Amino acid sequence: MGWGNASNVSTANVDSASDDPSLARNDIYLALQELIAVINGRNTANGVAGLDSSALIPNTRLPNELISSTGYHLTLSPNTGRVTVNDILKLNPQTVSELEALSTQAGDIAYCSNGDAGSPCLAVSLGITDSSGLAEWYRISLGSLISAT
Repeated sequence: MGWGNASNVSTANVDSASDDPSLARNDIYLALQELIAVINGRNTANGVAGLDSSALIPNTRLPNELISSTGYHLTLSPNTGRVTVNDILKLNPQTVSELEALSTQAGDIAYCSNGDAGSPCLAVSLGITDSSGLAEWYRISLGSLISAT
């Protein structure tokens, strides 16, 4: 069963106090049929993904591949544990202070706008915090410009 269709609902015989109730019966019946389609369309093809008890879409309802209208792909491969991004991955620049304030896990990677003595760098976390509770990030300095030769 698919999702409901508003074009199947008519208010022609139910939108005025002077409407004939006997004519409204069929309009009400058809509207209820569309409501049933919406209810039964939860977690079905061409329906809607239901939310779990935390108001989140369960991972079993998420697609393995997201394709934007421009054709750029983001592939999530749960069976391999890989995320493939065609073309470029953009990391939102963070300052040292912003990164240190985050709760991190080992393997987190970030772009730090001022982490190499004020210059930009990549940073990786081992999931460790210092004695004051700040996340520790390790700098990966940016080298020379890329070149094909």
